[in-house]
Amino acid sequence: MTALTPPPETLRAPLVVEFPFTRSLGPVQSAFLTGLRERTVLGVRTEGGRVLVPPVEYDPETAAELRELVEVAPTGTVTTWAWNPAPRPGQPLDAPFAWALVRLDGADTALLHALDAPGPDAVRTGMRVRIRWAAARTGAITDIACFEPYEAGGAPGTREPAPHSGVFDDPVTGIVAPARLDYTYSPGRAQTRYLRALSERRVLGERCPSCDKVYVPPRGACPTCGVATTDQVEVGPRGTVTTFCIVNIKARNLDIEVPYVYAHIALDGAGLALHGRIGGIPYDQVRMGLRVEPVWSEDGRYPDHYRPTGEPDADYDTYKELL
Repeated sequence: MTALTPPPETLRAPLVVEFPFTRSLGPVQSAFLTGLRERTVLGVRTEGGRVLVPPVEYDPETAAELRELVEVAPTGTVTTWAWNPAPRPGQPLDAPFAWALVRLDGADTALLHALDAPGPDAVRTGMRVRIRWAAARTGAITDIACFEPYEAGGAPGTREPAPHSGVFDDPVTGIVAPARLDYTYSPGRAQTRYLRALSERRVLGERCPSCDKVYVPPRGACPTCGVATTDQVEVGPRGTVTTFCIVNIKARNLDIEVPYVYAHIALDGAGLALHGRIGGIPYDQVRMGLRVEPVWSEDGRYPDHYRPTGEPDADYDTYKELL
C-alpha cells in the first residue's frame, strides 16, 4: 500500500489595503461638518417636511435638490444597536462599546455612531442618549466623540428643529477620510504552489483541460469553462509587453521615481498576460511587442520588475489575443 503525500501547507499572511480618500464638500455637507466643529448638529428638511440627519443634498425619494438647513438637538433616542466586544484600531473607543443608530430630537432619520456603555446589559432600544463632543474638533464626524446615556434627556420629540443659515466662519470645504482594510489572506492551493515556485525563481501556471489555456497566476479553476485546472505548467520567464500605461503620480510609500511604466506582460507559454513594472529602459521607449525578462527582488522571492531582453520585438499576431 502506497502512502499518500500530504499537500503542502497553504500559505497565510496578513494583508492591509489602505488609502486616503479625498473629497470636496458641497454646501450641505460643508455646513454639517463645520457645524459639528462648532457643536451644532444640522439636518436638512425635505419637501415633504422630513428632517434628514446626516443631511444629504438630494431627496432620496424625489431626487429634488435640498438646501433648507435646520438645527436639531444633541440628545436623541437609540433605535437599534449592536455590541462591539473587541474594538479595532481607529474605532471611536478603545473599550468595548455599542454601535447605535440614534434619532436625534427633531430628526426623522438616525445617525450611526458609537455609544459608550459599561456593557450590553446597559444598552436598550429606546434609551435616551446625548452627544459627547470631542475635546479637539476639526470639522469631521469624529467631532462627535461618541454618544452617552442621558436619562434626564426628556421625552423624544420635545424640541422642534430650528431654521439655520448654515453659515459659519472658516467653513470646512474638503475632507480626507482614511480607508483601511486589514485581514488574513490565504491564497489557496493553486496560488500557494505559484508563490512557492516564485521563491525558486520559477513561474508556474495551470492548464485548463477543456480550453487548453494556461493561467498565470493560477486560479485553481478556469473562469471560462468552470472546470478545475490541475495540470501545472512552467512558463516564461521571458515574455512580451502586450499593452502598458505610463504612471505619473507617485504612490505613497513606494520608492519608485515617476514617470514609470506598468505593463501587461504575456509570459512565453501563458494564456493571458500578468501585470509587471518595466525598468532598464526609458519610459518613452517602452512599446507593445517589447521582449522582456524578470529582474528578481533582492531576496529572490518575486520579480521586482521586467527589463528588455535585447531580442527583436514580437510580431503583433503572436500576442494580439492576449491584449
